[in-house]
Amino acid sequence: MKAFSITDIGEKRRINQDYVFCETNPIGNLPNLFIVADGMGGHKAGDYASRFCVEFFTQFIKESNITSPIALMEEAIRATNEALYTKSKQQEELEGMGTTFVVATICGKEMYVANIGDSRLYVIGKEIRQITEDHSLVQAMVKTGELNRDEARVHPNKNIITRALGVNEKAQPDFFEVELAEGDIVLMCSDGLTNMLEDEYIEKIIRENADDPKTAAETLVKTANQYGGRDNIAVIVIKV
Repeated sequence: MKAFSITDIGEKRRINQDYVFCETNPIGNLPNLFIVADGMGGHKAGDYASRFCVEFFTQFIKESNITSPIALMEEAIRATNEALYTKSKQQEELEGMGTTFVVATICGKEMYVANIGDSRLYVIGKEIRQITEDHSLVQAMVKTGELNRDEARVHPNKNIITRALGVNEKAQPDFFEVELAEGDIVLMCSDGLTNMLEDEYIEKIIRENADDPKTAAETLVKTANQYGGRDNIAVIVIKV
């Protein structure tokens, strides 16, 4: 397994509120761990939220005795959400903060994924597949047939998310179990990438750099910035 992670402030923002964690070696009872978090909140609250959640979550994983990957991630997310929510109530400057959170661990041929918000996880094998589902206003409108995917991409409310860590007392993540094949590539990213580049273009860049996660990730960020870079960009590329 080879993996590479990168974040970039983009072309328009003054603060990078994206935060990543990328470790191919064991973390606690998990054989590896990958996280993308995209913070939200005024001033530096979003920056604080994403960093806090990644650091709290990884520390929880290191200290936990739970062996089931899904059960471990579920309990870690619950504790992380509770801790961030408490912080937001204790400090006025952090009120209303939150973060998206997509996390994955790969155990042999099985990948376990948890997601809350609109950061994404894709698997690129025979085709590109989006595994996670965005918890966003426009995605809800797509599901009800009010919008198609092309309309959703340019909708003025596309950045309104309906679930995040830290905004409510209880988090509502989705969990996925995905069977991987040898040679599959996993992409995790914030919406700073997917709002700039179509899935087909993302797939093209990854396939052109299939054996080099570092070049693939750096090229994705560079291209997103060339197309406007309207937001922070976070990318993790994992070659299974």
